[in-house]
Amino acid sequence: MTDLALSLQRVQVIRKAVLLVLILALTGLAILSRPASVSLVWEAALKTGGLALIALAIAGRAWCSLYIGGRKKAEVVDLGPYSITRNPLYIFNVIGAVGIGSQSGSLLIAGLFGSFALAVFHFTMRREEAWLSAAFGVHYDAYRARTPRFWPDFARWRDAERLEVRPRYFLLTVRDGLAFLLAVPVFAGVEHARHEGWTTPFLTLF
Repeated sequence: MTDLALSLQRVQVIRKAVLLVLILALTGLAILSRPASVSLVWEAALKTGGLALIALAIAGRAWCSLYIGGRKKAEVVDLGPYSITRNPLYIFNVIGAVGIGSQSGSLLIAGLFGSFALAVFHFTMRREEAWLSAAFGVHYDAYRARTPRFWPDFARWRDAERLEVRPRYFLLTVRDGLAFLLAVPVFAGVEHARHEGWTTPFLTLF
């Protein structure tokens, strides 16, 4: 494995480790707090909306995988979602993070999940850009010049009539995305423990 590939692999390992720590920390915050008693309707709406965001994230990640699966280290992918933003997969991950946090019933925790995920992915994107520029040179630099890093520019949409889909990578992406749904039973368990008096919340969060 080349030094470039090792560098990119190291960045991905760090990203996953930091995200895991943040998830555990924010879940701990949910355990030590209770949602502000706005109304049961509001809490249900927040959780339902969050579930919709999780579903969107899973579908969006799968869509991105149709284009990028197994190709990231081999070529510059600039079609489909990658024609309007260089990091559509991370956009859907941030959406999923907000959805995960919403299952806590707290808008603040949902916002923290999204904000921290965005910060981690911002760092990752900058490191990946350096790797891609070194690996693909002027071809990637031209792509970077015409395509936004994060916020999509739909006017730049480009696609192909046919795609070569790699099922293994597609299914792996779907499997990883489905892990977002674990937030539902986890936060349901946190709420149950709170109602049963097994935990003592110290904070009230909106």
